[in-house]
Amino acid sequence: MMRVDVNRFGEMEVFVRAVESGGFSAGARALDMSPSAVSKLVSRLENRLGTRLVNRSTRRLQLTPEGCAFYERSVVILADLKEAEQCAAAGEAPRGRLRVNANVPFGKHFLLPLLPQFLARYPEISVDIALSDIVVDLLEARADVAIRAGPMKSSSLVARKLGATRMMIVGAPAYFAMRGMPRSADELKRHNLLGPSYARTMPAWPVLQGGAVVDVTPTGNVQASDGEALRELALAGIGLARIAAFQVRDDLAAGRLANVLEEANPGDLEDVHAVFLGNGGPVPARVRALLDFLAETVDLGGS
Repeated sequence: MMRVDVNRFGEMEVFVRAVESGGFSAGARALDMSPSAVSKLVSRLENRLGTRLVNRSTRRLQLTPEGCAFYERSVVILADLKEAEQCAAAGEAPRGRLRVNANVPFGKHFLLPLLPQFLARYPEISVDIALSDIVVDLLEARADVAIRAGPMKSSSLVARKLGATRMMIVGAPAYFAMRGMPRSADELKRHNLLGPSYARTMPAWPVLQGGAVVDVTPTGNVQASDGEALRELALAGIGLARIAAFQVRDDLAAGRLANVLEEANPGDLEDVHAVFLGNGGPVPARVRALLDFLAETVDLGGS
């Protein structure tokens, strides 16, 4: 009879197998255990977690909401553990599905253009990409890696800094033809300043005036869900936008956008991190491969 060690990973494996088999009896047969042993182990797991995972009032195993969440997270953890063991034991190249969540500007200007090079280097990795400027819960989104810009909040996530980018105010020639070019923070306040529709830590635009930094709050007639949408709005001549320098390098060079009040730019940088779940254990090979690749290839232009 197969012996399953009573530890956290063992408990997860038994619980997941019971769920996927449809019940304790079927899960016990798959694990070569007795149904009573599986039931006791799940009960022990519930006691340790302090919550009910399974409703036992029906013939078929029925998960509680807490049980559903624990099952989904256990599947991810067990898959990562299996991959780490396989790679360590056999020295295999990174493989498997890699789920990546990135903010839209980073995704468009770095992640998507660099993807062919990454896949050519690691042909046994498949990538699932989701782009959004909304901060997601990695567990709920089942993401392996997320790219986040701005200050990092205290969390259980492990962060690897990819660099920093300058922030700048930009506008299109068509906008300046209608409204003129602002020459000071006071003039800037009278312009159509485009801002994000999502919550940010610092929504105000810092501008140097008289040797001090003045915060100007964007109160334009349009808000956008992501930084790349703000760039498109600025290109359309609707208003001014304050966005990352790497987003507008080509636009500035081509004259599609122009820098506004660069002499009053305080020079603040926005850090960009790759974050992933970690508890001090081994990092899955596919995750480590992406982190190393991004650190090697991404140039955010900051200092």
